[in-house]
Amino acid sequence: MATHRIAVLPGDGIGQEVTPEAVRVLRTVARGAGLGLEFEEALVGGAAIDATGRPLPAETLALCRAAHAILFGAVGGPKWDTMPQEQRPERGLLAIRKELDLYANLRPAACFPMLVDASPLKRSVVEGTDLMVIRELTGGLYFGEPRGVERFADGGARAVNTMAYTSREIERVARMAFEVARKRRRRLTSVDKANVLVVSQLWREIVSRVAGDYPDVTLDHVLVDNCAMALIHRPTQFDTIVTENTFGDILSDEAAILAGSMGMLPSASLGGSGGLYEPVHGTAPDIAGKGVANPIAAVLSAAMLLRYSLDRPADADRVERAVHRTLAQGHRTGDIAQPGEKVLGTREIGDLIVRELEAQY
Repeated sequence: MATHRIAVLPGDGIGQEVTPEAVRVLRTVARGAGLGLEFEEALVGGAAIDATGRPLPAETLALCRAAHAILFGAVGGPKWDTMPQEQRPERGLLAIRKELDLYANLRPAACFPMLVDASPLKRSVVEGTDLMVIRELTGGLYFGEPRGVERFADGGARAVNTMAYTSREIERVARMAFEVARKRRRRLTSVDKANVLVVSQLWREIVSRVAGDYPDVTLDHVLVDNCAMALIHRPTQFDTIVTENTFGDILSDEAAILAGSMGMLPSASLGGSGGLYEPVHGTAPDIAGKGVANPIAAVLSAAMLLRYSLDRPADADRVERAVHRTLAQGHRTGDIAQPGEKVLGTREIGDLIVRELEAQY
Protein backbone atom coordinates (compact mmCIF):
# COMPACT_ATOMS: atom_id res chain seq x y z
CA MET A 1 0.00 0.00 0.00
CA ALA A 2 1.43 3.36 -1.05
CA THR A 3 1.79 5.90 1.73
CA HIS A 4 0.94 9.54 1.21
CA ARG A 5 2.87 12.05 3.29
CA ILE A 6 0.80 14.91 4.70
CA ALA A 7 2.52 17.98 6.15
CA VAL A 8 0.47 19.38 9.03
CA LEU A 9 1.01 23.07 9.78
CA PRO A 10 -1.49 24.20 12.47
CA GLY A 11 0.06 27.67 12.77
CA ASP A 12 -1.48 30.11 15.22
CA GLY A 13 -4.73 30.89 17.04
CA ILE A 14 -7.64 28.59 16.27
CA GLY A 15 -5.53 26.95 13.58
CA GLN A 16 -4.10 24.88 16.45
CA GLU A 17 -7.62 23.81 17.46
CA VAL A 18 -9.33 23.06 14.15
CA THR A 19 -6.42 21.39 12.35
CA PRO A 20 -6.36 18.38 14.73
CA GLU A 21 -10.03 17.76 13.90
CA ALA A 22 -9.22 17.69 10.19
CA VAL A 23 -6.38 15.24 10.91
CA ARG A 24 -8.80 13.02 12.87
CA VAL A 25 -11.11 12.98 9.86
CA LEU A 26 -8.28 12.00 7.51
CA ARG A 27 -7.18 9.25 9.91
CA THR A 28 -10.74 7.95 9.93
CA VAL A 29 -10.75 7.87 6.13
CA ALA A 30 -7.39 6.10 6.14
CA ARG A 31 -8.71 3.35 8.41
CA GLY A 32 -11.98 2.97 6.58
CA ALA A 33 -10.59 3.04 3.04
CA GLY A 34 -7.31 1.25 3.64
CA LEU A 35 -5.46 4.40 2.64
CA GLY A 36 -1.85 4.91 3.68
CA LEU A 37 -1.44 8.35 5.25
CA GLU A 38 1.56 9.61 7.22
CA PHE A 39 1.31 12.90 9.10
CA GLU A 40 4.23 15.11 10.08
CA GLU A 41 3.72 18.38 11.94
CA ALA A 42 5.85 21.50 11.58
CA LEU A 43 5.96 25.13 12.68
CA VAL A 44 4.82 28.10 10.61
CA GLY A 45 3.75 31.70 11.22
CA GLY A 46 3.86 33.23 14.68
CA ALA A 47 4.56 29.90 16.38
CA ALA A 48 7.62 29.51 14.14
CA ILE A 49 8.75 33.08 14.85
CA ASP A 50 8.59 32.43 18.59
CA ALA A 51 10.58 29.21 18.27
CA THR A 52 13.05 30.03 15.48
CA GLY A 53 12.80 33.73 14.69
CA ARG A 54 11.46 33.04 11.18
CA PRO A 55 7.87 32.66 9.90
CA LEU A 56 8.91 29.78 7.60
CA PRO A 57 11.84 27.73 8.91
CA ALA A 58 13.90 25.89 6.30
CA GLU A 59 12.86 22.51 7.72
CA THR A 60 9.18 23.40 7.34
CA LEU A 61 9.64 24.36 3.70
CA ALA A 62 11.60 21.15 3.08
CA LEU A 63 8.74 19.13 4.59
CA CYS A 64 6.22 20.94 2.39
CA ARG A 65 8.29 20.22 -0.72
CA ALA A 66 8.48 16.51 0.14
CA ALA A 67 4.80 16.09 1.08
CA HIS A 68 1.98 14.95 -1.17
CA ALA A 69 -0.19 17.67 0.39
CA ILE A 70 -0.17 20.30 3.12
CA LEU A 71 -2.91 20.68 5.73
CA PHE A 72 -2.66 24.26 6.98
CA GLY A 73 -4.35 26.01 9.91
CA ALA A 74 -3.94 29.79 10.08
CA VAL A 75 -1.20 32.32 10.85
CA GLY A 76 -0.97 35.70 12.51
CA GLY A 77 -2.35 37.55 15.51
CA PRO A 78 -1.97 40.74 17.57
CA LYS A 79 1.20 39.44 19.21
CA TRP A 80 3.13 39.86 15.95
CA ASP A 81 1.33 42.85 14.42
CA THR A 82 4.15 45.28 15.17
CA MET A 83 6.82 43.25 13.40
CA PRO A 84 8.31 44.50 10.11
CA GLN A 85 6.18 43.49 7.12
CA GLU A 86 8.69 41.01 5.71
CA GLN A 87 9.02 39.21 9.07
CA ARG A 88 5.34 38.87 9.98
CA PRO A 89 3.63 35.45 10.30
CA GLU A 90 1.71 35.88 7.04
CA ARG A 91 4.97 35.90 5.10
CA GLY A 92 5.33 32.22 5.95
CA LEU A 93 2.16 31.33 4.07
CA LEU A 94 2.98 33.63 1.16
CA ALA A 95 6.42 32.06 0.88
CA ILE A 96 4.99 28.52 0.73
CA ARG A 97 2.62 29.58 -2.06
CA LYS A 98 5.46 31.16 -3.99
CA GLU A 99 8.08 28.46 -3.41
CA LEU A 100 5.70 25.62 -4.35
CA ASP A 101 4.17 27.63 -7.22
CA LEU A 102 0.64 27.23 -5.82
CA TYR A 103 -0.86 29.73 -8.20
CA ALA A 104 -4.58 28.94 -8.01
CA ASN A 105 -6.72 29.23 -4.88
CA LEU A 106 -10.08 27.43 -5.04
CA ARG A 107 -12.66 28.69 -2.57
CA PRO A 108 -16.11 27.12 -2.73
CA ALA A 109 -19.01 28.98 -1.11
CA ALA A 110 -22.26 27.06 -0.77
CA CYS A 111 -25.31 27.85 1.31
CA PHE A 112 -26.21 24.60 3.05
CA PRO A 113 -30.01 24.19 3.17
CA MET A 114 -30.01 23.75 6.96
CA LEU A 115 -27.94 26.94 7.42
CA VAL A 116 -29.92 29.34 5.23
CA ASP A 117 -31.03 31.27 8.30
CA ALA A 118 -27.45 31.59 9.56
CA SER A 119 -26.78 34.11 6.81
CA PRO A 120 -27.80 37.71 7.55
CA LEU A 121 -29.10 37.93 3.98
CA LYS A 122 -32.67 37.03 3.06
CA ARG A 123 -33.50 33.39 2.44
CA SER A 124 -34.75 34.34 -1.02
CA VAL A 125 -31.29 35.76 -1.84
CA VAL A 126 -28.94 33.05 -0.56
CA GLU A 127 -30.97 29.88 -0.96
CA GLY A 128 -29.44 27.67 -3.65
CA THR A 129 -26.08 29.47 -3.72
CA ASP A 130 -23.27 27.18 -4.89
CA LEU A 131 -20.26 28.95 -6.36
CA MET A 132 -16.49 28.57 -6.66
CA VAL A 133 -14.06 31.48 -6.56
CA ILE A 134 -10.71 30.80 -8.22
CA ARG A 135 -8.15 33.37 -7.16
CA GLU A 136 -4.75 33.81 -8.80
CA LEU A 137 -2.40 33.42 -5.87
CA THR A 138 1.24 34.17 -6.71
CA GLY A 139 1.09 37.42 -8.70
CA GLY A 140 -0.47 40.85 -8.54
CA LEU A 141 -0.14 43.41 -5.77
CA TYR A 142 0.97 40.92 -3.12
CA PHE A 143 4.15 39.98 -4.99
CA GLY A 144 4.76 42.73 -7.57
CA GLU A 145 7.96 44.79 -7.56
CA PRO A 146 8.83 47.47 -6.72
CA ARG A 147 7.19 47.70 -3.33
CA GLY A 148 8.09 49.43 -0.09
CA VAL A 149 8.01 52.72 1.78
CA GLU A 150 10.16 55.73 0.95
CA ARG A 151 10.77 58.12 3.88
CA PHE A 152 11.35 61.83 3.25
CA ALA A 153 13.44 64.31 5.22
CA ASP A 154 10.39 66.43 6.00
CA GLY A 155 8.73 63.51 7.82
CA GLY A 156 6.49 62.52 4.91
CA ALA A 157 6.53 59.16 3.18
CA ARG A 158 5.48 57.42 -0.01
CA ALA A 159 4.39 53.76 -0.15
CA VAL A 160 4.34 51.66 -3.33
CA ASN A 161 2.84 48.33 -4.29
CA THR A 162 2.91 47.14 -7.88
CA MET A 163 0.20 45.13 -9.62
CA ALA A 164 1.88 43.11 -12.35
CA TYR A 165 0.88 40.05 -14.38
CA THR A 166 2.42 38.22 -17.30
CA SER A 167 0.33 36.56 -19.99
CA ARG A 168 1.64 33.18 -18.78
CA GLU A 169 0.43 33.80 -15.22
CA ILE A 170 -3.01 34.77 -16.46
CA GLU A 171 -3.29 31.90 -18.93
CA ARG A 172 -2.48 29.13 -16.49
CA VAL A 173 -5.02 30.23 -13.86
CA ALA A 174 -7.58 30.80 -16.60
CA ARG A 175 -7.09 27.25 -17.88
CA MET A 176 -7.54 25.83 -14.39
CA ALA A 177 -10.71 27.91 -14.00
CA PHE A 178 -12.15 26.63 -17.27
CA GLU A 179 -11.34 23.06 -16.23
CA VAL A 180 -13.09 23.54 -12.88
CA ALA A 181 -16.09 25.20 -14.55
CA ARG A 182 -16.29 22.29 -16.99
CA LYS A 183 -16.82 19.93 -14.02
CA ARG A 184 -19.45 22.21 -12.48
CA ARG A 185 -22.22 23.99 -14.40
CA ARG A 186 -20.02 25.16 -17.31
CA ARG A 187 -20.32 28.89 -16.61
CA LEU A 188 -17.24 31.01 -15.93
CA THR A 189 -17.24 34.65 -14.84
CA SER A 190 -13.93 36.49 -15.19
CA VAL A 191 -13.67 39.49 -12.86
CA ASP A 192 -11.42 42.46 -13.58
CA LYS A 193 -11.26 46.27 -13.65
CA ALA A 194 -10.59 46.61 -17.37
CA ASN A 195 -12.24 50.03 -17.59
CA VAL A 196 -9.41 51.50 -15.47
CA LEU A 197 -6.44 49.13 -15.10
CA VAL A 198 -4.06 48.19 -17.91
CA VAL A 199 -3.30 44.95 -16.06
CA SER A 200 -7.00 44.08 -16.20
CA GLN A 201 -7.12 44.81 -19.92
CA LEU A 202 -4.41 42.19 -20.47
CA TRP A 203 -6.25 39.85 -18.10
CA ARG A 204 -9.45 40.14 -20.15
CA GLU A 205 -7.55 39.67 -23.43
CA ILE A 206 -5.84 36.47 -22.28
CA VAL A 207 -8.92 34.93 -20.63
CA SER A 208 -10.92 35.61 -23.81
CA ARG A 209 -8.23 33.91 -25.89
CA VAL A 210 -8.16 30.83 -23.63
CA ALA A 211 -11.95 30.61 -23.88
CA GLY A 212 -11.52 29.50 -27.49
CA ASP A 213 -10.23 26.15 -26.21
CA TYR A 214 -13.33 25.63 -24.07
CA PRO A 215 -16.34 26.11 -26.35
CA ASP A 216 -18.48 24.08 -23.94
CA VAL A 217 -18.01 26.68 -21.16
CA THR A 218 -19.89 29.99 -21.27
CA LEU A 219 -17.64 32.95 -20.40
CA ASP A 220 -18.68 36.43 -19.30
CA HIS A 221 -16.61 39.36 -18.03
CA VAL A 222 -17.70 41.42 -15.02
CA LEU A 223 -16.09 44.47 -13.40
CA VAL A 224 -15.04 43.83 -9.83
CA ASP A 225 -17.31 46.47 -8.29
CA ASN A 226 -20.32 45.05 -10.13
CA CYS A 227 -19.37 41.55 -9.05
CA ALA A 228 -19.13 42.63 -5.40
CA MET A 229 -22.64 44.03 -5.59
CA ALA A 230 -24.07 41.03 -7.44
CA LEU A 231 -22.62 38.55 -4.93
CA ILE A 232 -24.86 40.07 -2.28
CA HIS A 233 -27.80 40.91 -4.52
CA ARG A 234 -28.12 37.71 -6.60
CA PRO A 235 -25.38 35.16 -5.76
CA THR A 236 -27.18 32.27 -7.47
CA GLN A 237 -26.29 33.76 -10.87
CA PHE A 238 -22.67 32.67 -10.35
CA ASP A 239 -21.14 29.26 -10.93
CA THR A 240 -17.36 29.64 -11.22
CA ILE A 241 -15.50 32.95 -10.79
CA VAL A 242 -11.87 33.59 -11.74
CA THR A 243 -9.98 36.74 -10.82
CA GLU A 244 -6.62 38.17 -9.82
CA ASN A 245 -5.05 38.00 -6.39
CA THR A 246 -6.37 41.09 -4.58
CA PHE A 247 -9.87 40.98 -6.05
CA GLY A 248 -10.06 37.27 -5.28
CA ASP A 249 -9.02 37.79 -1.68
CA ILE A 250 -11.79 40.33 -1.12
CA LEU A 251 -14.56 38.63 -3.11
CA SER A 252 -14.01 35.19 -1.61
CA ASP A 253 -14.18 36.64 1.91
CA GLU A 254 -17.36 38.49 0.93
CA ALA A 255 -18.80 35.17 -0.24
CA ALA A 256 -18.44 33.90 3.34
CA ILE A 257 -21.59 35.79 4.24
CA LEU A 258 -23.50 33.55 1.83
CA ALA A 259 -22.51 30.43 3.77
CA GLY A 260 -23.42 32.00 7.10
CA SER A 261 -19.92 32.00 8.57
CA MET A 262 -16.23 32.04 7.67
CA GLY A 263 -16.07 28.87 9.73
CA MET A 264 -17.80 27.01 6.89
CA LEU A 265 -15.42 27.87 4.06
CA PRO A 266 -12.54 25.60 2.99
CA SER A 267 -9.93 26.29 0.33
CA ALA A 268 -7.37 24.56 -1.85
CA SER A 269 -4.23 26.16 -3.24
CA LEU A 270 -3.07 24.22 -6.29
CA GLY A 271 -0.43 24.51 -8.97
CA GLY A 272 3.09 23.28 -9.36
CA SER A 273 3.61 20.91 -6.44
CA GLY A 274 1.11 19.02 -4.29
CA GLY A 275 -1.46 21.34 -2.80
CA LEU A 276 -2.14 23.37 0.33
CA TYR A 277 -5.50 23.10 2.08
CA GLU A 278 -6.72 25.58 4.67
CA PRO A 279 -9.86 27.09 6.16
CA VAL A 280 -10.28 30.72 5.15
CA HIS A 281 -11.28 32.01 8.59
CA GLY A 282 -7.88 33.08 9.90
CA THR A 283 -6.62 32.80 13.48
CA ALA A 284 -9.65 34.40 15.24
CA PRO A 285 -7.61 35.55 18.27
CA ASP A 286 -10.78 36.62 20.11
CA ILE A 287 -11.85 32.99 20.54
CA ALA A 288 -8.49 31.20 20.35
CA GLY A 289 -7.86 28.76 23.16
CA LYS A 290 -11.50 28.51 24.18
CA GLY A 291 -12.37 25.33 22.29
CA VAL A 292 -15.36 26.94 20.58
CA ALA A 293 -14.05 27.42 17.02
CA ASN A 294 -15.95 25.86 14.14
CA PRO A 295 -13.83 23.01 12.70
CA ILE A 296 -16.02 22.44 9.63
CA ALA A 297 -13.98 24.63 7.26
CA ALA A 298 -10.85 22.67 8.25
CA VAL A 299 -12.69 19.36 7.80
CA LEU A 300 -14.00 20.41 4.38
CA SER A 301 -10.46 21.48 3.48
CA ALA A 302 -9.41 17.91 4.28
CA ALA A 303 -12.11 16.72 1.89
CA MET A 304 -10.63 18.96 -0.82
CA LEU A 305 -7.21 17.43 -0.05
CA LEU A 306 -8.65 13.97 -0.70
CA ARG A 307 -10.30 15.15 -3.91
CA TYR A 308 -7.53 17.19 -5.54
CA SER A 309 -4.18 15.92 -4.21
CA LEU A 310 -4.93 12.24 -3.48
CA ASP A 311 -7.52 11.68 -6.24
CA ARG A 312 -9.99 10.12 -3.79
CA PRO A 313 -13.30 11.69 -4.85
CA ALA A 314 -15.44 9.00 -3.22
CA ASP A 315 -13.74 9.53 0.14
CA ALA A 316 -14.07 13.30 -0.25
CA ASP A 317 -17.79 12.79 -0.86
CA ARG A 318 -18.03 10.72 2.33
CA VAL A 319 -16.43 13.50 4.39
CA GLU A 320 -18.79 16.07 2.91
CA ARG A 321 -21.79 13.81 3.61
CA ALA A 322 -20.66 13.40 7.22
CA VAL A 323 -20.60 17.17 7.61
CA HIS A 324 -24.03 17.54 6.01
CA ARG A 325 -25.53 14.85 8.24
CA THR A 326 -24.03 16.39 11.37
CA LEU A 327 -25.54 19.76 10.49
CA ALA A 328 -28.87 18.23 9.43
CA GLN A 329 -29.18 16.76 12.93
CA GLY A 330 -29.06 20.29 14.33
CA HIS A 331 -25.53 20.30 15.74
CA ARG A 332 -23.97 23.77 15.72
CA THR A 333 -20.98 25.78 16.87
CA GLY A 334 -21.60 29.31 18.10
CA ASP A 335 -20.92 31.03 14.78
CA ILE A 336 -23.77 29.24 12.98
CA ALA A 337 -26.20 28.70 15.85
CA GLN A 338 -29.58 30.42 15.88
CA PRO A 339 -31.18 31.70 19.11
CA GLY A 340 -32.27 28.79 21.25
CA GLU A 341 -30.06 26.20 19.53
CA LYS A 342 -27.58 24.23 21.61
CA VAL A 343 -23.99 25.28 21.00
CA LEU A 344 -21.23 22.67 20.83
CA GLY A 345 -17.48 23.06 20.96
CA THR A 346 -14.74 22.27 18.47
CA ARG A 347 -14.00 18.77 19.73
CA GLU A 348 -17.68 17.85 20.11
CA ILE A 349 -18.45 18.73 16.49
CA GLY A 350 -15.36 16.83 15.43
CA ASP A 351 -16.56 13.76 17.36
CA LEU A 352 -19.94 13.87 15.61
CA ILE A 353 -18.43 14.22 12.14
CA VAL A 354 -16.04 11.32 12.78
CA ARG A 355 -18.94 9.17 13.98
CA GLU A 356 -20.94 9.94 10.84
CA LEU A 357 -17.89 9.23 8.70
CA GLU A 358 -17.16 5.89 10.39
CA ALA A 359 -20.73 4.78 9.66
CA GLN A 360 -20.02 5.04 5.92
CA TYR A 361 -17.17 2.49 5.89
